[in-house]
Amino acid sequence: MVLSAAVAGGAATATPFPDPAADHPLSAEKTEESIVLAGGCFWGVQAVFQHTKGVISATSGYAGGSAKTAKYEIVSSGTTGHAESVRVVYDASRITLGRLLKIFFSIAHDPTELNRQGPDVGTQYRSAIFYSGDGQRKIVDAYVAQLNTAGVFRRQIVTQVAPLEAFYAAEAYHQDYADKHPFDPYILINDRPKVDNLRKSYPTVYVDTPRR
Repeated sequence: MVLSAAVAGGAATATPFPDPAADHPLSAEKTEESIVLAGGCFWGVQAVFQHTKGVISATSGYAGGSAKTAKYEIVSSGTTGHAESVRVVYDASRITLGRLLKIFFSIAHDPTELNRQGPDVGTQYRSAIFYSGDGQRKIVDAYVAQLNTAGVFRRQIVTQVAPLEAFYAAEAYHQDYADKHPFDPYILINDRPKVDNLRKSYPTVYVDTPRR
């Protein structure tokens, strides 16, 4: 039985985490697709998807604001409209969007926390999904509704669902941060448990060597 990573924090119930009822089928041949996901500090979200089979790359960055303010020092003010985000590029013949969303909601973050994740507070740490096209939007909307109806979480999901206007890669020192700094106290406390939970909860999609 797969439960949410947020169980320990009290956000999730003991309800098994469901597979998406609506999803794209696996592609018949290798096809690169992408989705931009925001779930608090991008270090941990990037780490989770770098260890997910079928993911080609995961890049930390910013979405929801303008190019002029897509800089860490400015985004950290919480006034730019950006969310710390991760662009996940995946092979649609190996993993579906729905499967990625299940990992995002059950492992990568707590989607019931408004404008924060754990110790990080501000709109730049909000839960958000930036989609490309109506096909992605329909699957995202359907899964959010499915999770709320199933009562997987004690509180309603507050994830923002918005069209992707632009994604700006973060500064080089933010890329692969969890992999490069495994003993950083922040990583050990907040992010390493997410990767461990991915390995335990979804062993068939976990890969030991992170994708970059």
